[in-house]
Amino acid sequence: MKNQEKLLTINNQIREIINKAKVLENNYDSLISKVHPFYHESALNLIHYLAFRSFSINELQEQLRNQGLPGLSNIEGHVMKSLLAIKTIINHLSGNNVIEKQKNIISIKKSEKLLRKNTKHLFGYKSKKRRTRIMVTLPSSAAEDYNMVNRLIRLGMNSARINCAHDTPEVWAKMIANIHKANKIQQKNCRVMMDLGGPKLRTGAIKQGPKVIHIKPQRDQVGKVTIPAKIWIAPPDILPPDDSADAIIPVSELFLAKIKRGDTIRFTDSRGKKCQIIIEKKQAKGKWGVCSDSAYLTTGTEMMLNKEKESGKTKIYVGELLPLEQFITLNIGDKLILQSNPEPGEPTQYDENGKVIQYAHISCTLKDIFKYIKKGEPIFFDDGKIEGIVEEVAKDELLINIIHAKNTGSKLKADKGINLPDSNLEVSGLTVKDKKDLEFVAVNADTINFSFVNDENDVHQLLEELSKYESSLGIILKIETQKGFKNLPRILLKAMQTYPIGVMIARGDLAIETGWKNFATIQEEILRICEAAHIPDVWATQVLENLAKKGVPTRSEITDAALAQRAECVMLNKGTYIDKAVKMLDKILRRMQHFQKKRETMLPKLADADFLKISHDTYNI
Repeated sequence: MKNQEKLLTINNQIREIINKAKVLENNYDSLISKVHPFYHESALNLIHYLAFRSFSINELQEQLRNQGLPGLSNIEGHVMKSLLAIKTIINHLSGNNVIEKQKNIISIKKSEKLLRKNTKHLFGYKSKKRRTRIMVTLPSSAAEDYNMVNRLIRLGMNSARINCAHDTPEVWAKMIANIHKANKIQQKNCRVMMDLGGPKLRTGAIKQGPKVIHIKPQRDQVGKVTIPAKIWIAPPDILPPDDSADAIIPVSELFLAKIKRGDTIRFTDSRGKKCQIIIEKKQAKGKWGVCSDSAYLTTGTEMMLNKEKESGKTKIYVGELLPLEQFITLNIGDKLILQSNPEPGEPTQYDENGKVIQYAHISCTLKDIFKYIKKGEPIFFDDGKIEGIVEEVAKDELLINIIHAKNTGSKLKADKGINLPDSNLEVSGLTVKDKKDLEFVAVNADTINFSFVNDENDVHQLLEELSKYESSLGIILKIETQKGFKNLPRILLKAMQTYPIGVMIARGDLAIETGWKNFATIQEEILRICEAAHIPDVWATQVLENLAKKGVPTRSEITDAALAQRAECVMLNKGTYIDKAVKMLDKILRRMQHFQKKRETMLPKLADADFLKISHDTYNI
């Protein structure tokens, strides 16, 4: 085929895409006309992008490359402008000096400006020398520990996330007061983001075990202690600031006040074994200790405090302990009954001959789901660690056949997530608790993180509820279900009736809902759709998780954090080493912006390349 014929073929394909874009403009004019004025051009561009993606353009991209013409791989933010630019080039190459024009289309420069403006309105000012913002989930201790909040903001936290599924309005108010105080002192503008809990589908309670604590340090293969157990010691109502505690010992406030760093607490456990706990530090309203002994503690156990710098001993008794957390062990081939009855769950029951007399059973937190679930549909528990197939469906219970678990059996505990990716659950994203929480959030937050958005009706409910309050809150839509992903364009167009909005890629539930093999491409598509609408997005779930919780990152999570630079914001979860995680993420994002601008590859100068050497120390971070 001659060059002119090839150019004509390309031209015809682009004309077909442009015509399809105009058809969709007319078809969805009623949706476009309702968006906020700031989003009008962006809504048009989103429609143009969906028209563009309704074609399979792999072959067209190859034809463009072969002719040395501009590609279409980064067209998201300026679809029509890019298509018309290629047509103009083809016109000139064909001897027709016509410049293709169209009113009210977005240039490359303007698309970048729109995204920057929308991001600034939602997340506030960016950090110096870093484009991508950092959001950090605050632990409960942030209500009392001002220094921690102040430190996180100094290290680079741009927005603080408060999860309304935990704590109370009184605790939230203290967290927000600490944020505002640190902002004022540091002259920063860290935003307050508050998550509405949404309709959480989780496992119910399990029958209580004995009231005992098992202190269990980590040991190597020959039994030598490698990591002592971390012990949280505090009054009964003071929980540890994170989930790193291996054991929690409740004591009186009077006894706690006497404990200092370096002191030793000695006791004899329920087996008559002599043990000790060494106090390491104070945090918030409790103390942390370490124990290298394997021990069993029960309510009322006598403990002796030995002061490091004083003589004498103080006696105390362990307070009322919580029952030992129980679980149901499930193997491949086991049966499990999921029930609406809130009766505490229990493992499979056998008779003296080993015959099953009652299957393991557990309740769930959303009773309405049973009418939507069908036989043969998959069900996942605990972030996908346990997988089953629904074998039988009754009015108030499901019989599930377990098809995936660990070789040694997987432990199913209370309050673990349940995912039903193929079930058409008609469950609203706005619960009664959410509506109550909005009374506080609407007055005190900068932005609402709206959980489990499945369709535009969920967004409509939120906008209706917000209309009761005199506030101009930003909204971040958390996409964490297969249904939410499928309906994303309509969800965005509905949400774009207010300003500003953003999208959170809630990768934990979303990966399970959409399937592990599909998830990499799905998160990519969400980034592209958001860029087409000039909507900032948040890369969330388990970013630098190992570093935040254990103090040491994995290689894979460093790569994941680097990829996160393509989003406008990255979210970190709470953890003992959250300071280190914020500091590390800040450095990674600063370096990566030399190599990546959204999805566009950047090519910074490679120092010493002319001497056949490579250096990575030349970037100013």
